[in-house]
Amino acid sequence: MEEKSFLLGVILAISCVQVLSIGCFKCVSVNGDNPSCDDPFHNNVSGLYEAPCLGGRKGRDGLYPASNCLKITGTYDDTGDSIMIRGCALDSGTLTTDTEIIRMSHCGSFFFNDRYVNGCVQNCNEIDGCNNSNNIKSNIIFVSIVLASFIT
Repeated sequence: MEEKSFLLGVILAISCVQVLSIGCFKCVSVNGDNPSCDDPFHNNVSGLYEAPCLGGRKGRDGLYPASNCLKITGTYDDTGDSIMIRGCALDSGTLTTDTEIIRMSHCGSFFFNDRYVNGCVQNCNEIDGCNNSNNIKSNIIFVSIVLASFIT
């Protein structure tokens, strides 16, 4: 009986999967058309927070759990329109820092949506709303089958 209990414990531990994810606020405001997204930011508006936050990867279809929250602010050089974007992203695995938006925060001029912007790209991953959380999820079907085999 002790051997069965030990084996059951090992199987349950193996069936747990650790999922790394981050929750971020997601919204866009151009020239203040979405005040709930602009600074000063108050997180009391429903529908802006997404957990886990999902983002795209370069060269791949679909959405993947993000590793960082982003905040992009600035003004378009050609029109002077202001932008505020809050969202999330993940590293796409390229070799250089300059091609990965999440690898470093920076301010200055950058190219965004085929236009030049003067502003800042900031990223964070310290806390939800700006960080990862560890969730442990079990494979319920697998655990149920194992438990049923031990009970009978």
